Amino acid sequence: MIINASTRPREIPVRAHEVVIIGGGIAGASLAYHLTKLGKRDVVILERNTLTSGTTWHAAGLIMQTRGTHSLTELAKYNAELYSSLEAETGQATGFKRNGTLGVARTKDRLFETARNASVAKTFGLEAHMISPREARELYPAIDASIIEGAVFIPKDGQTNPIDTCMALAAGAKKYGAKILENMEVTDLWRTPSGAYQLRTRDGVVEAEVLVLACGLWTRDLAAKLGARVPLYAAEHFYVVTESLDFVRPTLPVLRDTDGHVYIKEDAGKLLVGAFEPWGKALPMQRLPRDAAFIELEEDWDHFALPMTKAMEIIPALQNAGIAKFFNGPESFTPDLLFMIGEVPGMRNLFVSSGYNSEGIEFGAGAGRALAEWIVAGAPQMDISFVDVARFHPFQINKRYLHDRTPEVLGLHYKMHWPSHQPETSRGVRKSPLHDRWAKLGASFGEGMGWERPMWFAGEGQPTHNEYSYSEPNWFKHTAQECQAARTDAILLDQSSFGKHLIQGRDACRFLQWLCAGNVDVPVGKLVYTHMLNEKGGIETDITVNRLSETQFLIISSATVHPRDKAWITKHITDSWNVTLTDVTSAYAVLSLQGPTSRDILAKVTDADLSNEAFPFATSREIDVGYARVIANRLTYIGELGWELHVPAEMAQHVFDVIWEAGRAHNLAPAGYHALEHLRSERAYREYELDLTPVDTLLEAGLGFTIDWEKPDGFIGKGATAEQKRSGPLKKRLISFKLRDPKPVLFREELVRRDGRIVGFISSGVKSFTLGSSIGLGYVNDNVGVTKEFIQSGHWQIEIAGELYDADASLQAFFDPSGERLRR
Repeated sequence: MIINASTRPREIPVRAHEVVIIGGGIAGASLAYHLTKLGKRDVVILERNTLTSGTTWHAAGLIMQTRGTHSLTELAKYNAELYSSLEAETGQATGFKRNGTLGVARTKDRLFETARNASVAKTFGLEAHMISPREARELYPAIDASIIEGAVFIPKDGQTNPIDTCMALAAGAKKYGAKILENMEVTDLWRTPSGAYQLRTRDGVVEAEVLVLACGLWTRDLAAKLGARVPLYAAEHFYVVTESLDFVRPTLPVLRDTDGHVYIKEDAGKLLVGAFEPWGKALPMQRLPRDAAFIELEEDWDHFALPMTKAMEIIPALQNAGIAKFFNGPESFTPDLLFMIGEVPGMRNLFVSSGYNSEGIEFGAGAGRALAEWIVAGAPQMDISFVDVARFHPFQINKRYLHDRTPEVLGLHYKMHWPSHQPETSRGVRKSPLHDRWAKLGASFGEGMGWERPMWFAGEGQPTHNEYSYSEPNWFKHTAQECQAARTDAILLDQSSFGKHLIQGRDACRFLQWLCAGNVDVPVGKLVYTHMLNEKGGIETDITVNRLSETQFLIISSATVHPRDKAWITKHITDSWNVTLTDVTSAYAVLSLQGPTSRDILAKVTDADLSNEAFPFATSREIDVGYARVIANRLTYIGELGWELHVPAEMAQHVFDVIWEAGRAHNLAPAGYHALEHLRSERAYREYELDLTPVDTLLEAGLGFTIDWEKPDGFIGKGATAEQKRSGPLKKRLISFKLRDPKPVLFREELVRRDGRIVGFISSGVKSFTLGSSIGLGYVNDNVGVTKEFIQSGHWQIEIAGELYDADASLQAFFDPSGERLRR
């Protein structure tokens, strides 16, 4: 018998438990606490040394509730709620205090971004006051207010003692029934054929029905023993502690000088000065001592010089302060600066909670609660798709990729969070066969799930660097030209990064009928836009299904959710289904030819009948293009006549060449993903991760027309969706907005107000070059119901960085609401 790395025969365990958590830091303690609060009693933490001895012990202990997105703020705000009550509940002091956060801005751009974040806080009733430099100095007399443009003060933020807080969570977990075993290293682990997990310790084998890896830096390597991919990498994290300073008081707020790359907090009459420097130091695991606890690394004053210099600028008194301690310790980081929780794809009942990017104390409470709810209920109870471990592609476990990306990721903490910001490191991993042709045409490339994708075109020989802005980035003028070409002539886009899954087998149709809300039992060659739902009716995937034969279906996903879509489908393929899934993403390049003259161009290179009668919308045909045979799908994501051509990868360059040559007489232009985003928004087409998430339903999203209510065997989520339909007016709906003022630019997360009251926020927004002002989609909430009358009778405004702008609201798109253009 061949035994792989993740499965071995079962050994006789000395103990068996329902839930075993490896790791006794903030992640593990928080999870154990919340599991026991939810009624789980057979919960065990195995800690290889002592509690907090990994990385929790050296955390700064900052508490900041307000984040740049509503989803992250919802998680982060819970930390202050929980930490403020833990001592009373458990008897263990935490050191928590609400001394507030003072975030200063040295530039006008930073001040604008800070004001945007302060607006997000209002949704949750959090106090976030934009204040002047003078007011900032009143709160923190030691700062040099002359070098800042303004600040935000969040009075209910604060700080906590990380060791004491973790101990309080552990005490609460034990109070409610959990066991904590210290000095209990897991030296090996495996999965048994029955699906249980076994762990070898000094006391023998421990068995777990549910296993959670919450061991920080060490999670990646431990997960690898099970064949699980967890993309984490370590970096060095620095701070210094000064000697006592006369002006330091316990009530001094935490100072965040993100332009200066530093945070500064009061620490027993001293100041702790910590850094997220622009470029961090990656740390290979082999540099760490094998079994040491409370690890400290070597000082590096050269590396710390820039943030320390900036700290002395904002607090001049630091220039004469003595340094009592220079600390350098390891932290773990993910490739996208978001932590990871959830069930590992393909490994039932194996969960992770790790990769907190130096923010374990700040997110540990909310993440622990969210993961505990998932484990107990069997599914997430809130939207955590953006931190789901299933979001990563297998290549992202590559150590060289992580080593090169991690220094940049650390620095992103305090850099500007520009819209459409592109990473600089670990690039060029995945390229379309057409990459060099796009480069020659002047493409500026961005990265999506490792793919190099044209974002905008500067023209041959022109500079393609990005100049970011909240008002007018340098690509706007080029994107505007691409959008105009799409509306008047034709554009060619490379969408080879689409995820492509081939579902086949004698049960393929029945399986997809059960998994999808739409009807996929259609004639061969029919395209179906549909969704897969969870049991609550929330949207888990947003896909197009192409029926290739009676037993074969090609599923098309967005590149950025391709791994997660694959995980969702795979976990539903049980032994009872005669179904296989094959990832064929790399087999096909995808060229999207879109625009009013697209039929004329395509007709020059194919003998296929492209008329409406022979080739109607939402139809797929195999056709000849040049010398190649391609799958042509008559679809659009921009609201125009067009085809998406799935071309065998080895034929992609030939197909591109013949189409490009044929398009010269029709003003065919190259276009990038920025144009795609602007154009799809004009037609109010939804985008997963932005406008569609697992807590949004098809009815709320205005996609009820995609549901087949009459399928004989129903579909996952039908019960919840039908109940919502029966329950009267929807209390939450996705609405289109258009600003009346042409100058402001929408991106996402801006507040939506009706008659002055906050009722939602923008999920995705753009500057519409066709309509002349910004447009966006946003969910609106009302306890009585979001009806047509409710929409038409309200005075609508969008709040951008604290400023209010009048807007029009509609359930339809503002551009071509009837969809006539795509069917002509």
